Amino acid sequence: MPAQAPITLPARWTQRPGAKLLGNLLLRLLSPLLLLLLWELASRSGLLPARIIAAPSTIGGTLWQMLGSGELGGHLWVSLKRALSGLAIGVGVGTLLALVAGLSRRGELAIDSPMQMLRTLPFLAIVPLFILWFGVGETPKIALIALGTTFPIYLTLFAAIRSIDPKLLEAATLLGLRRWELIVHVVLPGAMPGFFVGLRYAFGISWLGLVVVEQINASAGIGYLVNDARDFMRTDVIVICLLVYSVLGLGIDALVRGLERFALAWRPTFIRS
Repeated sequence: MPAQAPITLPARWTQRPGAKLLGNLLLRLLSPLLLLLLWELASRSGLLPARIIAAPSTIGGTLWQMLGSGELGGHLWVSLKRALSGLAIGVGVGTLLALVAGLSRRGELAIDSPMQMLRTLPFLAIVPLFILWFGVGETPKIALIALGTTFPIYLTLFAAIRSIDPKLLEAATLLGLRRWELIVHVVLPGAMPGFFVGLRYAFGISWLGLVVVEQINASAGIGYLVNDARDFMRTDVIVICLLVYSVLGLGIDALVRGLERFALAWRPTFIRS
């Protein structure tokens, strides 16, 4: 019998979406891997001294050692407690003030002007005053983070409440909704997108605030590790702490986006894909 010719498929059939995605991923990873390779070669050849920045292999070894000993995990847990404690207070206070100012003209007159004045004060200018008030323990650290995270929640939620479509309020009033029902069923759901925007900003500020507050007589925390590594010129530890900040910030932002996607699933214009 004559040999049968091999069956060939069209080229477009062989280019599967999975293979295309894998190829794109490899292309995206190529430039970072090349950069790491050049970085390592420059460090080993002496062109990039360790006092400027450590080699990737040194950073990786230090990271493995800190993870194995539990040192990094302990400092990270301390920083998380400080950040989340201050954030919880700041979100609660900012939400309460925004509701009072946004839902009442008298509340706006009493609250908005002081808030606009306080939000321009920098962290470093308030640190000495907070030390005099609260000492050098955990209280001034948490209080500073709470102060910094209050303003993005207040500003975004206040603006979201005031930007509710007046036609919706008029329609709800014509349907017979009382004031508290109007707030619960129309105003608050309509202001939720602004609240989540403020929450994402507040999370970022809480991490930035850690760098400042953990310079106040701190003996633990990621910010303390950065300061201690600076004193001993440990650039590998500094880079590790920066990586921790960035990875945690990205993870927390993804968490907030997930909560936003779940809470705003009722919106017909909300993108689900």
